[in-house]
Amino acid sequence: MSVSVQVEDFDVAAEMAAMRAGRTDIGAIVSFSGLVRDMAKGDAISDMELEHYPGMTEKALEAIEAQANARWELQGSRIIHRYGKLEPGAQIVLVLTASPHRHAAFEAAEFLMDYLKSRAPFWKKEGTAGGGHWVDAREADEAALSRWDQE
Repeated sequence: MSVSVQVEDFDVAAEMAAMRAGRTDIGAIVSFSGLVRDMAKGDAISDMELEHYPGMTEKALEAIEAQANARWELQGSRIIHRYGKLEPGAQIVLVLTASPHRHAAFEAAEFLMDYLKSRAPFWKKEGTAGGGHWVDAREADEAALSRWDQE
C-alpha cells in the first residue's frame, strides 16, 4: 500500500514496474491515470488548480486504500494524486491495483477512483476565459460511489 500527494508528475510505467519488481505471484495490475481535460461544460479550460490540506489528505487516502485492501485480495496498491496548477493534458491521478486475479484488481481500482472523484479532500478550481470557478462533485460521481455501500 502506498499513497503520495505531490506537485511532481509521475511515470506510469515506472510505477507499474516498481509494483511488480521481483514478484511472480501477481496475476493482474490495473491502472487508471486521470488527465486534465481542455473542456468542461462547453467552456475551454486553461488550467486546473488543486488544493488540499497536507496530512489530512494523505490520511484520508490511506484510509480508503486500506478499505480496498480489506475488501479485495490485493497484492499491492498505489495512489498518486497531484496538486497545484495543472494545464490540459497533465496527469492528475494514478491508481494501481495488483491482485492474483483481474476481477479483484478492476473492482478495487474502480472503488478507489469513485472515492477519489467524490470524497477525497481536494478542492479543484477550473480556469476559463470567463474566470475561475470551483468544481463540485457531480451527481454521477456520488451515484458511482454509492454502489459500493450495497456490496
